[in-house]
Amino acid sequence: MAGAKGYGADAKEPNAPAKEEKIQITKVPRRKLGKTGVDVPILALGFGAAGESIVLNQSLDWGVNHWDTSLAAAGGNSETSIGEFIAKNPNRRKEIFIVTKENESKNAADLEKCLQTSLKRLNTNYADLYFGVYRMSDPAQLTDEVKNWAKGAKDRGLIKFFGFSTHANIEKCLMAAAKTDWIDAIQFSCNFRLMQGVEMQAAIDACHKAGIGLIAMKTQGGRQAAADSEADKKMIAHFLQKGFTEGQAKIKAVIQDERISTACVAMGSTAMLMTNIAAVLDKTKLTQADMEALRQYAAATCSGYCAGCAEICESVVAQAPISDVMRYLMYYNSNGDKEGAKQLFAQLPADVKKRLLNIDYSVAEARCPQHLPIGKFVAEAVSKLA
Repeated sequence: MAGAKGYGADAKEPNAPAKEEKIQITKVPRRKLGKTGVDVPILALGFGAAGESIVLNQSLDWGVNHWDTSLAAAGGNSETSIGEFIAKNPNRRKEIFIVTKENESKNAADLEKCLQTSLKRLNTNYADLYFGVYRMSDPAQLTDEVKNWAKGAKDRGLIKFFGFSTHANIEKCLMAAAKTDWIDAIQFSCNFRLMQGVEMQAAIDACHKAGIGLIAMKTQGGRQAAADSEADKKMIAHFLQKGFTEGQAKIKAVIQDERISTACVAMGSTAMLMTNIAAVLDKTKLTQADMEALRQYAAATCSGYCAGCAEICESVVAQAPISDVMRYLMYYNSNGDKEGAKQLFAQLPADVKKRLLNIDYSVAEARCPQHLPIGKFVAEAVSKLA
């Protein structure tokens, strides 16, 4: 099961007849996206960088028609790449569930400008799902102004559904959304590490009961620290013996929770696309022993992973975006997205970047539930990303 071979493999049998029948492709399973009534594939295509059209074509062939992008991804080239695909294949637009996001909007006028820019790049006149609060970290960001703009955008046919994405203070953001009646879907960091928390489980359940579609991202639980420990080797060996990779196991751990509609995974190559499709097509369920292996791994490596509980550390370190810096370092060290990490770091205000190395992080480190060496990681981030 570990690889894509077997799901539409392209190698020919030496004794195959001259005329072969077309291989019947098994589509990725689908689930309802909350109260929207829309069926989405349980694997979504994260298209964070300018990519090849072959990835887009193949994703549709396998039923992976939930495409996730954003205004800021790859400096706008992610949206542009999708727009070029739509321009060349206008009849396929109706097959695609396009999700995009604003960037640093301060008011309704900013939101309108962001959306119009995205629609132009995407060569479409509407977005299926729009995250009008990107990287939400405070429930106070769900203002009446945002609510009214979202309703207006729906009434004008510019968006079908509305929600937000969140990497920080996730549980509080989810709980706040569950008490509203206008959030259709949420994309949030969700992986084998974060899902184990009692507060996270309660927040997921509250949103599920409220009919909010839940989209998991950052499913691999990538770390700020390099993955070279004995714990890594033990975990990898455990799942290889079962016939799939650690990455596939981590995706399966998320989608086994049927409250989660889909797992959005960055897939910039056909090899990565097919590997992840193989994971979700495989019917093998992770056992209690498998989940315990992931739990033990999470505990053993927690000091190298930022859980995004930003209010704890950032409340005692004035104006230092610790959570964001940790995330950018994770992109660099674990995700292999070095250029993307540098671009995001470059967007931090100049005065903020200048003082990062002059801050005493000891109090924040003492309060960190993960026991992160925050000062060390910030210094590493500045060295690699500046």
